[in-house]
Amino acid sequence: MTRMRLFGRCRIYHDPVTPVLRAPAQIGWEAWFRSIDLVTSQQLKGEELLLRTRGWWTVEPVEVAEVVKKYGKLVVGEGGELMVELTDQKSVEALSTALSERFADQVLIAP
Repeated sequence: MTRMRLFGRCRIYHDPVTPVLRAPAQIGWEAWFRSIDLVTSQQLKGEELLLRTRGWWTVEPVEVAEVVKKYGKLVVGEGGELMVELTDQKSVEALSTALSERFADQVLIAP
């Protein structure tokens, strides 16, 4: 397995940026008639983290996910970084070509 980081062009500064999950999402609860003191932490999955780039990247993350899923799997790395897990170098090259054809220089992969 090969893991590559996924970058998108920043809508404002036009440099490549990628989301990084700094801490697990915390889900709390509120009720109308009682107090609930429960907070659960939950890690985001790769596609969920990619979808958070909406508005940050110059392209729609749903469209990026469609292309990436044809060649590999979106995952969150150990450091919280958005990554694509691919089976071999041939898949890496095919994904890179597909992203380039569809999004030009707006979406990139890098080790």
